This record gives sequence, C-alpha cells and structure tokens, in this order.
Amino acid sequence: MNEIAEKDVINIENMIYEIDGKEVMLDTDLAKLYNVETKRINEAVKNNPEKFPDRYLFRITDKEYNSLKSKFSTSKGGSRKGHTAFVEQGIYMLATILKSDVATEISIRIMDTFVKMRHYIKYNEQLLPRKYLLLEEKVDNNTKRIDELFDKFNPKVITKDSIFFKNDIYDAYSVLLEIFSLAKEEIIIIDNYMGKKILDELRTINKKIIVISSNINDTLKGKYLKQYNNITFINKDSYHDRFIIIDRKIIFHSGASFKDLGKKCFAINEIENKVEREKLVNDVIKNCSIDN
Repeated sequence: MNEIAEKDVINIENMIYEIDGKEVMLDTDLAKLYNVETKRINEAVKNNPEKFPDRYLFRITDKEYNSLKSKFSTSKGGSRKGHTAFVEQGIYMLATILKSDVATEISIRIMDTFVKMRHYIKYNEQLLPRKYLLLEEKVDNNTKRIDELFDKFNPKVITKDSIFFKNDIYDAYSVLLEIFSLAKEEIIIIDNYMGKKILDELRTINKKIIVISSNINDTLKGKYLKQYNNITFINKDSYHDRFIIIDRKIIFHSGASFKDLGKKCFAINEIENKVEREKLVNDVIKNCSIDN
C-alpha cells in the first residue's frame, strides 16, 4: 500500500461528521470513496431493506447536508429526496453489498486518518489547553470503533466469534454467507451431509462451486442440475470433517454439517497454517480429480 498523501487524509477526515452524537458518513462521500454514482448507494439500500434497519442509517435534508458541507468549504449539493447518512454498521453493510475493489484500501485510509489525528494530538499535548485534550479521548474512541468496523473486511475475523450455541441459526448462516462472499472465482465445499438449505443459498452465487459429498440425495441433485449449472458434484467419502475452500487459498473448518448450523453448539474457524492449507488443497485436487 502506498503512503497516503496529506490531501487524502484531510479529505477523508472531512467526510466523517457527527450528527446527534453519531459519527456518520454521507451517501455522496461514500460514492466518491467507492468510485460509484450516489444513486448506486441508495439503490443498494432500496434493494436490500432487510439489511438496513433504521439504526444503520437515516435521512437528512438538503439544508442539513449543505450546513455540514459548508463547514469544510466543500461543494454543496441538492437532491429532491435529501441525503442518506450511514452509521458504522451501515457503512460496513453497504461495503459488503457493493463489493467494491477499493473497499479494503478505503478502510485502511479511514483508520490511518484517525491514527494520524491521534499522533498529532499526542505530539502537541503539552502545548494544548485542557479542553483540547478531551479531543484526544474522542479520537481514540473513534479509532477503536473504526478499527472494529473495518476489521470485518479481513476474512480472518469473519469467524472471530467462532462458537455458536444452540438456536444461533441466523448468526451461523450469516457467517456462512460471509464466507461464501469472499470468493472471487471458486468455492469448494466438503460436507458428507449436504442438504437443500445450502443448495438454496448456492444457487444465487455466480461463482464456480464444487461440492464434495457422499450423501447428497440423487433426486435433489438431479433436479438442481436441470435448472442450475454453477455446481459440480463429486461423490467422495474421503473426508470426515467439513471444510470450505475459497479460491484455493482460504480454508474454513466447521464442526457441524452445514445443513445443521445452529441446531447444536459448534464452531467455525479459519485454518491459518499455510503449510496445512496447501496440503489440504493439494490433497483435495488430487483425491477428487479436480483440475488445477
């Protein structure tokens, strides 16, 4: 990652506002950061209402919008419907939907902005009046919150809370979908008890998918293949545990069959040992006759 230019840090700093005690970013600024049109931001919200509850965002008027923008001498803008302000959870949810190539870079830039502010304050704290020291505490708190938010772009923390208890069905499936969303080209699923629920999710994924299982209902598989062509089914009984291999680089291990997520206490964890990852990938490719 190239070092961030001074003007970039200042621009991002100016894009974070406080409204009613909440740190937010506006739809127009997020559109610039993600290099999309503002209407795409609002279309993402409109098309996914279940992912954007009221606590994730709120609307502001043109008057409020222009008042915020004028504080930094930036251009003003008008909209017949006003503008959308996103809190931290809303920004994260928006990023997962847009799947912008610059999402990771933007997250790093936002964190760097807060870190730079904190270092500046600490360097000058002996010269600052007491009231300005309160700003340092606020910056530290914001930095922690931004760190926690954008950690979610890192696949290693998708399963940070990796233990799911009985009836944590929604949370478990949510994590499973987050894992699937990491794939750019291919998903390999190893599970001897694949069922309809997982196939229902996989049918909407426009990626190459390989399912390795020894207990898929032949009738179910046949009906699926008559309508969808994104899955290659391989009948193998070589693996006891359940694995998800993303782009042959990232591997997750599950203690429960994917059709039973949340029915009993279980865990999902990423395999971080590079040597072990490569051994498993090579074994799967060889054992299941998968093309390199």
